Amino acid sequence: MNIRHTFWRFFLRRTFKNKFMSIAENRVYSLNQARRMQQIPQGVEVKRFEADGIPAAWVIPPDAGRDKVILHLHGGGYVLGGIESSQAMCILMAQILKMKVALPEYRLAPEHPFPAAVEDAVKVYRWLLTQGYEAKNIILSGDSAGGGLSLAAAMSLRDAGMSLPGAVVCMSPWADLTFKGKSYITKEKAEPILREDVLRMWAAAYSGGENPSHPLISPVYGNFRAFPPLLIQVGGDEILLDDSVMLAEKAKSDGANVTLKVWDGMWHVWQALAGLIPESQQAFEQMGDFLKIYDNRH
Repeated sequence: MNIRHTFWRFFLRRTFKNKFMSIAENRVYSLNQARRMQQIPQGVEVKRFEADGIPAAWVIPPDAGRDKVILHLHGGGYVLGGIESSQAMCILMAQILKMKVALPEYRLAPEHPFPAAVEDAVKVYRWLLTQGYEAKNIILSGDSAGGGLSLAAAMSLRDAGMSLPGAVVCMSPWADLTFKGKSYITKEKAEPILREDVLRMWAAAYSGGENPSHPLISPVYGNFRAFPPLLIQVGGDEILLDDSVMLAEKAKSDGANVTLKVWDGMWHVWQALAGLIPESQQAFEQMGDFLKIYDNRH
């Protein structure tokens, strides 16, 4: 592993793994950390807008095509995050994929528990359709909880009879809020960011009074029939590793076209470090290769 990889693993462990913070404390801390990475490269445009009443931002690289768009759903355990927390990652994703990114701020728990986030994600997708984007040219992506949310949104769209996105891309998805994965135990020492006790607090906040095995809360228990092509990227050192493995197995058993990429030695949503480690850029290049395959089939 390179020096930057080693440094950031140490930094993240000291910053996140070794501290227990309430949701309120975590929101303040995460926002302050994100604001330190707010540099916008020359030529990239970031502008706020509203999608049917939902706050959002466009991230537009200079060479973005007009027809395609990524709808990215941010992570944060359904209780944290927003435009500022995901801006740096979305800028790099937009630059490498040469696509516009729509980044909405869906409602957060505990103030707005399930199904608020799913409703908002579906609403923004529908709004994009009204703006002239064809469903096949919308890529639905998400990291961590946003990865689980992208799956739930696609399921909701399918069940409503809507045209589905061209592909779904999940980065370290939190796809099972019932905590069945063995990697919570086997990867506990290797994981530098996530803590099971914190995730359980967030899961309770999001689930509210609903059973956490509800397929739109834990998509590993959902049905993946007639699902868009799915790319899953996950770090080999994550306590959420089994979420991705179980997700891929379930989707494949339902007939979905699934690509699972396990990155050895990587941690939860390493893509969020943007250009600070080479692996983040390489992950987005892998996404680009995946999307080209399915773009050529349309």
